[in-house]
Amino acid sequence: MQTIREILSARIRGAFAAAFPGADLAALPLDAAPAGDEAFGDYQCNGAMAAAKALRLPPHAIAEKAVAQLPAGGLLAKAEIAGPGFINLTLADDALARHLEALQADALLGVPQPGAGQTLILDYSSPNVAKPMHVAHIRSTVIGDALKHIHRALGYTVLGDNHLGDWGTQFGILILGYRNFLDPAALEASPVDELQRVYVLSHQKCEEDPAWKDQARAELVKLQAGDPENRALWQKFIDLSMIEFNRIYGRLGVAFELVRGESFYNDALPGVVEKLQSLGLVRESEGALVAFLEDEKLPPCIVRKSDGGYNYATTDVATVFSRENEFHPDGIIYVTDERQQLHFRQFFALAKKAGAQTPLRHIWFGLMRLPEGLLSTRKGTAIKLDLLLDEAEKRALELVRQASPDMPADQQQAVARAVGIGAVKYADLSQNPQSAVTFTWEKALAMDGNSAPYLQYAYARIASVIDKHRERFPGVDYRHEPIVLDSLHARRLALRLARYPDAVRDAAEQEKPSLLADALYDLSQAYSSFYQNVPFLKAEAGLRESRVRLCDLAAKILRHGLGLLGIDTPDRI
Repeated sequence: MQTIREILSARIRGAFAAAFPGADLAALPLDAAPAGDEAFGDYQCNGAMAAAKALRLPPHAIAEKAVAQLPAGGLLAKAEIAGPGFINLTLADDALARHLEALQADALLGVPQPGAGQTLILDYSSPNVAKPMHVAHIRSTVIGDALKHIHRALGYTVLGDNHLGDWGTQFGILILGYRNFLDPAALEASPVDELQRVYVLSHQKCEEDPAWKDQARAELVKLQAGDPENRALWQKFIDLSMIEFNRIYGRLGVAFELVRGESFYNDALPGVVEKLQSLGLVRESEGALVAFLEDEKLPPCIVRKSDGGYNYATTDVATVFSRENEFHPDGIIYVTDERQQLHFRQFFALAKKAGAQTPLRHIWFGLMRLPEGLLSTRKGTAIKLDLLLDEAEKRALELVRQASPDMPADQQQAVARAVGIGAVKYADLSQNPQSAVTFTWEKALAMDGNSAPYLQYAYARIASVIDKHRERFPGVDYRHEPIVLDSLHARRLALRLARYPDAVRDAAEQEKPSLLADALYDLSQAYSSFYQNVPFLKAEAGLRESRVRLCDLAAKILRHGLGLLGIDTPDRI
């Protein structure tokens, strides 16, 4: 089904085409958008201003001609012109109510399917083997996972690929440290922490002792040459790390369709370099092979180092070709922090020159900052992600115990997990990805602000209303009663519900889960006003069911939208 914005936009374009036959208006922004102020209607179009130059007419005159061509009745109650030529559109209450009924009956909740038949690969999270996941990993993981769910809701087939850091110089250092500094009991108790500890010790010794550094290089060469003992150790490091990573992903409710490290593409690297050489895209400089990207106004990109080792860009180009051959994707999206912008510009340019056909997009995000003293840790030490999640669940449990002291203890724990993990995710996802995020518990766990607990509580409150209707009026099915928008509060809620499908699409097109979070928060506020000002269960029969039906649709959309953000919705908090 079409969204209301799509319907209005099509009508506006038709009206402009009818008012100005022969004019080329295809490139102009003639679409409808939600009105910023309800005093100016439900939707607005600023196309008359955009068309003024092309049509050589005043915007107000253009708007008058276009509005005269808009079909009367049906979805639109009225179309008015304001100011220099803004077109304000107000929906007919009955048409809006019927649209909501269709939305409620639709298994997709009216979300459009522009991605049907298309495949995307989303590359996100990507921790390094033998290192604990820390707070810096949270943004790539939850933003990438939300974008995966959002694109799937729009009909795309999406493969989430966890491109692990599982190869490179650090493994020679780690193997040497493992053989000399390992504490077996510590490895048994906390494998990844112990691997990091021995790596740090070995790396420090590399800095102090040239002979040790040479030994580490020798271990790396043996690993790269396929030495069975070093290969077995390397595989052990990966296996131990994946157990730890998967445990944390399980807590976050995150799963991947592919888990392939850099090592997966090793055998392809010489062929990639040969291809770049044959195309004349690289040349030798100080013993290294370098791609010069002056035409793209980018600095040179090393594809093979002077010691024969390969750079990240080489592996990334090999990865693109591998993905193209295996999956034939319609797009590949990478989610990393802002510090990697130059790398992706270089690698994208090089891949395109080398013949890659797939559109490549880099979604970069600002870093997450934690106020000093937020969590207890040694100064200068990266805060482990586990510690943040533990603290979130602990604080959420206090909230749940206060809100529902009679709830069984095991249920309190389950709800606290949903609320705590949801709070951490939403604190990230509700922000513009490209903004730096300062995380605070006060904001993340607030019950009365733009937070996951606020949205989760709104859902739980609706679930309670529906349960009470079922108890008090057994056998009465509210779903068969027509929706009636009999108050300003009901109409405001209806508009937010009707705009949900467009919010999902906007979040994908603009690559900002925060747009979906904003829409859900706006919806929750409208529901809160509806709940506080309109009687539900005490209303007369018919009207009572209409209002409960609106509640039901609000619950469905909150549950669906929060699910796209990877956030659970308990029925009780």
